[in-house]
Amino acid sequence: MTRYFRELAVFVAFALLAVIMFIARPDVFWAEFRNTWLSASPTLVVAVGMTLIIISRQIDISVGSQLSVCAVLAAVFAKAGLPMPVVTLAAISCGAAIGAFNGLFVALFRLPSIVVTLATMVISREALSWARQGASVQGLPPGFQWLGLPQAGGEMVLMVTAAIVLGVAVWATRSLAAGRAPYAVGSDLEAARLAGVRPKQVVFWVFVLTGALAGLAGTLEAIRQPIVATNLGKDLELKVIAAVVVGGTAITGGRGRMLGTLAGVALLSIIGPALSSLNVPQEWEKAVYGSIILLAVGSEVLLRRDKNPNAQRLAAA
Repeated sequence: MTRYFRELAVFVAFALLAVIMFIARPDVFWAEFRNTWLSASPTLVVAVGMTLIIISRQIDISVGSQLSVCAVLAAVFAKAGLPMPVVTLAAISCGAAIGAFNGLFVALFRLPSIVVTLATMVISREALSWARQGASVQGLPPGFQWLGLPQAGGEMVLMVTAAIVLGVAVWATRSLAAGRAPYAVGSDLEAARLAGVRPKQVVFWVFVLTGALAGLAGTLEAIRQPIVATNLGKDLELKVIAAVVVGGTAITGGRGRMLGTLAGVALLSIIGPALSSLNVPQEWEKAVYGSIILLAVGSEVLLRRDKNPNAQRLAAA
């Protein structure tokens, strides 16, 4: 019970917000609740990659721009008549290439990840805006939206895909040496080297994986939309980082669980609908996300100090 206290606490908060939504607007609750999980699915896919990046003691604030680029690319390719498997593979490959760019500069040239991904965020966003001149992709073929299935079937495919990504990540981080490597790198770099782990390769590949997942999420997001806008992934990085941190992943690296990330995504995804049901202005949603990040990081620091009083005395000295 103690081991999963953080995840349980977050799920309880999620349940309380769901109850508030039901009390405030019982007539539309189930439709809103379903839409909440539907919109959370692409976010969860990206959050899986972000969890590994933060565990590795890195950060990636370009995931929103990556998703936008990949979603637009998928829509353009689908409009050109390419089959859906090719469209999906192209979007995933595009995301992986952007992730490789980030990983190269962070792992090989040892530049701070926040600086590299900030640059990638701006470059990707502005390049996409220039290429499309701000225009959305319209006139998408029927076989693209919801994969050509009835909406209920397309929604099920989307949520099942996210669940599979999460399940594979849970299994890999528990059972595979490669899945445990980010923990070793984030916990103690020198100890990881002595254990035979190659930190540069680990950091590089977690960025590549996160980019690939952003590409997959971009495709999942695009098939939900009748029109794919160039700002589809706007502010996604804030939501994803908040979800990962509030789910218990240490911002200092070395610790975190995928189930915690699921809990964080669930909580962050229901905040907007809950505020809306209470007639709170939408602008407050981002303020809540920022506050959650601050509270989660602050509580993490306090817990670490309580567990290591010697470090607290040294800091005071």
